[in-house]
Amino acid sequence: MEIRRLGFIIFLILFVVSCSGKQVIRPSEKFDLEKAFTAANEQLDKKEYELARTSFLEIKNRDMTKKFAPLAQLKIADSYVKGDEAELAVAEYKKFLEAYPDHQYASYAQYQIAMVYFNQIEGPERGYGGAAKALEEFEKLRKMFPRNPYKDAVDLKIEKCRNIIAEYEFLVGKFYYNKGSYNAAVGRFEGLLKKFPDYSGEPEVLFYAGDAYTTLKQKEKALEYLTRLIEKYPNNKLTKDAKKELAALNSK
Repeated sequence: MEIRRLGFIIFLILFVVSCSGKQVIRPSEKFDLEKAFTAANEQLDKKEYELARTSFLEIKNRDMTKKFAPLAQLKIADSYVKGDEAELAVAEYKKFLEAYPDHQYASYAQYQIAMVYFNQIEGPERGYGGAAKALEEFEKLRKMFPRNPYKDAVDLKIEKCRNIIAEYEFLVGKFYYNKGSYNAAVGRFEGLLKKFPDYSGEPEVLFYAGDAYTTLKQKEKALEYLTRLIEKYPNNKLTKDAKKELAALNSK
């Protein structure tokens, strides 16, 4: 009997000690979205891109109000732009547009996509790919967001893209012309004039197209292009040569 009582007392002592040793579990502090967003922005400003992206991703995942989540997604995309990771930036901006197509910053995301490609332009020979993609994205911006706040800048950038693409097409046509591949050359020249009627180098395109058709013995086509050059650009340096060639054609 005494042994049972002693055992019960020991059990009670151990139970009390074990209970007193337990830590009190307190609810975790409430996640402050605004403070977290400010801190993540500071990380971004310090060029701590990986850390900033982790912070913005946490904000995005924990924001039930959807007030900060869209902005966090944009900041993730911006961080890739700042870190010169173009393709990842485009992918993140597209994620934003898919998730928040009607958001007030949707036009900004589309503009940034276009600018990623626009910033890859270095010249007609190397910049054709960037110019073509940028043009496509800028035109998409104008179509999707006709009242976008970047309209004036976009119009100028579209003009530059078109000129670069047209210049590239002319260089390819001139390459074929110099190589003696006149059919390939006139194919490029005609396509260029049709797609880019406002191309600043049109006089040269008209002259080389006319001369190529002369070599191909396609008199009517040659007359058409040379006449257009003479009538439209009477003071151009190539007009004198065009007149001589036209006179030679008419005398045959």
